[in-house]
Amino acid sequence: MILYPAIDLKDGNAVRLLRGDMDKATVFNEDPAAQARAFVEAGCEWLHLVDLNGAFAGEPVNAAPVEAILETCNVPAQLGGGIRDMATIETWVEKGLARVILGTVAVENPDLVREAAKAFPGKIAVGIDARNGMVATKGWAEETNVQVTDLARSFEDAGVAAIIYTDINRDGAMQGPNIEATADLARTVGIPVIASGGVSSIADLIALRDCGAALNGAISGRALYDGAIDLKEALTTLRE
Repeated sequence: MILYPAIDLKDGNAVRLLRGDMDKATVFNEDPAAQARAFVEAGCEWLHLVDLNGAFAGEPVNAAPVEAILETCNVPAQLGGGIRDMATIETWVEKGLARVILGTVAVENPDLVREAAKAFPGKIAVGIDARNGMVATKGWAEETNVQVTDLARSFEDAGVAAIIYTDINRDGAMQGPNIEATADLARTVGIPVIASGGVSSIADLIALRDCGAALNGAISGRALYDGAIDLKEALTTLRE
């Protein structure tokens, strides 16, 4: 299972939010590219990037720090937040992004996801952010009446590379991931699932890994910044 260290970008800084609240942001590094390099030097094989301002604005806002990360790090990166049209997707792929995460647009314009997955094989992921089993959009600000499993299953034949499943209530709360919901999704959908939200210990990572091969990876942010998870120890454990 791959461990994806998270770099959430707000106003050019690497931050962590509590349950998606932009007013509850803790700045962990004013140089996101330096933070990315530190993760890579520790042995990370992927980076998970989120343009938080972009998620609310509906268009890229933190492009400069993302570009700096892509220029200085030699590992693949995935990015979500405010990517809602083909032109933006194409721009990021051309800049070297390994995987584009489509969230809000997956609900509002699922045909775009299918078009993008066909145009850029292996480079499109669907981000499903959930609160109490229902999908939330626009930076988690709006709740829908769409169920997580229904949305995920609707893309089984689209050719997307992964589903990134975030439990909003757990995100940044250091309370552990929603393992039951994550495992259920991984078992029922024929697309690799990456878990996000609440991963706060190596024990959490082991529990997710034990969900089976359908769970492709786990994203962790605050626990890495706070030191609750020793990154090198976690990477070693997951490779055993």
